[in-house]
Amino acid sequence: MTSDPHLIFAEVSLDIKCGAFQPALDKLTGMERWLPESYLFHLLTARATRGLKRYDEAAEHFGHCCRIAPSNQVAWRELIEVKTLQSQAPEPERKPAFDALAVEFEQLSIALAGFTPPRAAECFDPTPLAEQKQPFPDDDSIAVPTETLANLFIDQGAYKKAIRVFTSLIQLNPSKADHYRKCIDRVLEKL
Repeated sequence: MTSDPHLIFAEVSLDIKCGAFQPALDKLTGMERWLPESYLFHLLTARATRGLKRYDEAAEHFGHCCRIAPSNQVAWRELIEVKTLQSQAPEPERKPAFDALAVEFEQLSIALAGFTPPRAAECFDPTPLAEQKQPFPDDDSIAVPTETLANLFIDQGAYKKAIRVFTSLIQLNPSKADHYRKCIDRVLEKL
């Protein structure tokens, strides 16, 4: 074997054409440290690894070629071919990995299988009126007065609160003041 890189590349290219991918890769081994940015080195390495069906390595080297010479369409085309082969390659059989977390969950599920929650001592009696939350007083200010809130107060029989809301609405929206005054009159009729 010669020490001239171009002659080595020529030998490797012939090996690849003959289908001798491993000998071609053997000849390229160790050259990367002398030629880390060589387009031809990465191209031939990618082709040899593609021939050995090591598509991940081939894609990496073709990608390096594309970064070195982005306008060269040869590497781009071959990168696409390798990516296609990579996606069509069957997944290697994987041994189930020992997962400590899965084992812990399994033990926890076994422990919980026999668990019965304690019986609650609840009753279904309604909450006494004294304990129920009391509404706010009539003279408390209402932060966001709306017509819907006023109608809700009317439905609940809280007429003073409804009148306060309509009064606030008159001040906030004077263009509808006549409508709100009529609403106040209807509430006063119910008192």
